[in-house]
Amino acid sequence: MIKKIVLIMSAALIFLGATSVFADNPILTDEEESVLVLFQNAFRKVADTVQPVVVQIDTVNVVQQPSFGQGNQFFEFFFRNQPNSNTKPEMREFRQQGIGSGVIVRKTGNKLYILTNNHVVGNADEINVTLSDGRVFDAELVGKDPRKDLALVMFTSNENIPVARIGNSDDVTVGDWVIAVGNPMGFESTVTAGIVSAVGRESIPGLGVAQLTDYIQTDAAINQGNSGGALVNIRGEVIGINTWIASQTGGNVGLGFAIPVNNATKAIDDFIRTGKVEYGWLGVNISDPSYEFMKEMDLEGREGAFVYDVFRKSPADKAGILPGDLITHVNGKALDDSNDLINIVADLPAGRFSTFTIVRQGENLTLNVKTAIRDDDVESASSGIWPGFVAVHITNEIRERLDLDKRKGDLVIANVREGSPAAIAGLKPGDIIREMNGNKVRDVQEFYTELNDEKKRNLELTIYRQGEEFGIKLKNK
Repeated sequence: MIKKIVLIMSAALIFLGATSVFADNPILTDEEESVLVLFQNAFRKVADTVQPVVVQIDTVNVVQQPSFGQGNQFFEFFFRNQPNSNTKPEMREFRQQGIGSGVIVRKTGNKLYILTNNHVVGNADEINVTLSDGRVFDAELVGKDPRKDLALVMFTSNENIPVARIGNSDDVTVGDWVIAVGNPMGFESTVTAGIVSAVGRESIPGLGVAQLTDYIQTDAAINQGNSGGALVNIRGEVIGINTWIASQTGGNVGLGFAIPVNNATKAIDDFIRTGKVEYGWLGVNISDPSYEFMKEMDLEGREGAFVYDVFRKSPADKAGILPGDLITHVNGKALDDSNDLINIVADLPAGRFSTFTIVRQGENLTLNVKTAIRDDDVESASSGIWPGFVAVHITNEIRERLDLDKRKGDLVIANVREGSPAAIAGLKPGDIIREMNGNKVRDVQEFYTELNDEKKRNLELTIYRQGEEFGIKLKNK
């Protein structure tokens, strides 16, 4: 059937380019044309269903700026910056306007809630919502979150206004047909079609794009003003919120990105309940080590998030997660890397237990972890992490670069977190670890074995630094 549709569509393209030649002898049979008409009508039906639930959001920011008055502009141009000038500028209000899109996702009584992007509403003093039929409503901000670039606005109405059908973005697959609906460049209710180009895309550092989410990539045309609009499947269900484009010109080049709607569902509830998004907190510092590091830890070929540090008294600490563990699954979902863990934990509800699968010294372990609400003050308190430094094997490249004596040891401290127990004790990057708790350590696996020895609450290190050997003791409170 798929092959037949492809052939029919190809024939249709040829037909459109050659109607003058074959006007009396059409390429398509009645049956073939009826299939294309069905295909076209399907898109029409989706568009008719989705357009009423996608709105235009107009914002106004009222800012104060100095104004010297029309009559004195010539004088002030030359003299207002003179040090002896006593002229004080008059402050006037200026209105900065913005435009974006949003999706009506919920209705409670006469309150209708619109999901959009944080960067659409910003710090707006005024928010207006225009429906696809032209009706305009004053709206107010319910809550916003820059980490996911999501926001929720609300307006009230007793009129009959439809609400979007929410799909399951976890079911989205590369190659799926999708339709983007929004208000690009102010052209309201614009509909474009394409396919899902990729799923699970991560944001690019430095672009100012939200980090605590992954993205659906699509070639459906998305332009400025589409932000906050709907990305829907062929059933008319919202599967994503259009958010950003990758373009050097600012226009569409077939690289549009949408936040999966499943990543926004919890945010909607949080916005309505508390006005902000509550993130789950595990209490670990994680990363994606090098191939050589993973090989030395006997984790070659494994995927997941490697734990370098654990916050004391955190959910991870209480559940028994240790430095040196590799977290591979959360609630049965496999992790590709550390970003996966960050995004999953962020959406875990606080106060509930989740199942974490870890690899420790070659063994798979299952731990039940009761996540907490993320507190930025606790997260940034380096004094609460253990051990607060990273040790790596001294390769020939490292030894040559740092001019290290081969006889002095096999492990070097690569990083020390400021304010951590390691930093307070005096450890520094470049220190060579000779012994741990009186035992020689030759690789990172032995390092984590000694570090996690339950019989020894404190950590005694013998360090070699710039020709001197001395001991440092870390207290694990």
